[in-house]
Amino acid sequence: MEARTIPTCKRLFLASVLSLGAIAPAGADTSPVADYLKARAADAAGDSDRALAGYTRALAAAPASTAIATRAYREALASGDIPLAERAAAVLRGTADAPADLPLLPLALAAARNDGAGTDAAVAALAPTPLAVLVPSLRAWIAYTRGADPKSAAAAAGKNPVAQRLAAETMALVRIARGDVDGGLAAVQALRETGSPIDLRLSAAQLLFGTGHADRARTLLVGDDPVFVALRQGAGARPTLGFGVSRLLGRIASDLADQDAAPLSIALSRTALIASPANDRARLLLAAALSRDGAVPLALATLDAMPPASPFATTAAAARIAMLANAGRDAEALALACTGATRGDAGPADWQTYADRLVAADRPADAATWYRRIVDADPQEWSAWLQYGGALEQAGDWPGARAALQKAVAIAPDEPLALNYLGYAQAERGIDVKASTAMLERAHALKPDDGSITDSLGWAYFITGDTARARPLIERAAAADPTNAEIAEHLGDLYWTIGRRYEARYAWRAAALTAPAGDQARLSTRIVQGLMPK
Repeated sequence: MEARTIPTCKRLFLASVLSLGAIAPAGADTSPVADYLKARAADAAGDSDRALAGYTRALAAAPASTAIATRAYREALASGDIPLAERAAAVLRGTADAPADLPLLPLALAAARNDGAGTDAAVAALAPTPLAVLVPSLRAWIAYTRGADPKSAAAAAGKNPVAQRLAAETMALVRIARGDVDGGLAAVQALRETGSPIDLRLSAAQLLFGTGHADRARTLLVGDDPVFVALRQGAGARPTLGFGVSRLLGRIASDLADQDAAPLSIALSRTALIASPANDRARLLLAAALSRDGAVPLALATLDAMPPASPFATTAAAARIAMLANAGRDAEALALACTGATRGDAGPADWQTYADRLVAADRPADAATWYRRIVDADPQEWSAWLQYGGALEQAGDWPGARAALQKAVAIAPDEPLALNYLGYAQAERGIDVKASTAMLERAHALKPDDGSITDSLGWAYFITGDTARARPLIERAAAADPTNAEIAEHLGDLYWTIGRRYEARYAWRAAALTAPAGDQARLSTRIVQGLMPK
């Protein structure tokens, strides 16, 4: 009989099971394997409780298995089961399978209890890992809490630009903590001008409130961001070791928020929260990381722990709505947004969230009512007029939409999004096509890499019969955004008009893959009959 080759995926799975010491003689106890596989299945299904229970049993039965310990460690961090995370970490420590972020857990636990020796040991364990960029900043905080000069610790950042940046931000906070408010604020401002994230301002403001400098704190919180508005009421923090470690870990977690690094994001934000349970910014980051990793129930549970009086509570409510919507739970998201928008103390942020969900639910006329509230609250905000006009257009009120879009352009004549929307909407309807095309040319000049604007300009040229100028623009837009159904349909129309019939049908078929249900009949007709003369 010919030997059969085991597929790669099965070989990898077999290797994983073998690493548990699971292939045993007949009659042997195989409960670690069963528990592990059940835990993996529960993990994949998003059932964190069953996953935790399975990994706990499997690790107890096979305490030397790094395969089980790795999974148990990740699940425990995600769920906040610190005892299980510590047991799993003890198995992994010193092995080839130990993840680089393993020292973060003892670091956070030691910082939370102000354990200098434990923090020193954890920092030393971080030094040989890719997270070594944190070490100079961590040692600066340790020096500060011991009453020593933190400058020499921060200077150890050397020439590594990431370590230098983190050390500079840390020293700005430490200067405020040491009473050098003017110097600290000057450093914060200088770092803001070179691109430091919002986390630095939030941490500095909380320190200033906590050390009795409320007026100086409010200078960092200018604007109508709901978090800033709430923080201006005076949410202070003391410059403890837990505060410093938590803010530093949260700062890195924030940087990773838009990247595909879920395990590290979860580890950083969870340990930031362990180091300082009052760090609700870290709680938000943890929930977001869990949601991106598909653990929506855990993410929602993390938000449940947000105190109602937290300055981040409004942001947490908006995050909950977004998570529900991203998980396909649209009715729940819409209901929650409605509750937020109709509260007695609701404001523009709540109205915006509800209006956006109404648009997503294909209720543009209802959305327009709420966008109008935002316009009335700030009539000089061009983006509010743009959204209001967009909702009116989708609802079929073109005169009202055009007036609102014209208002957006009048307020922001150099804003490419406003120019694009009004220019395209008018050109599509054959209204003042020359002036509309000029708007689109200006929008394209302001934002040449925007595929939607590029397509809009190409379409305006196509409408006027200038296919030579239209073709390279629409082709470029389609290449940049191959899943955009509207652009693909435009490309098909263009190709059919210039006689490239096979390519036209190919483009329409591509459009049909992602087009909404309401456009499918039109595209099907085009694919069969071609572009019919108007």
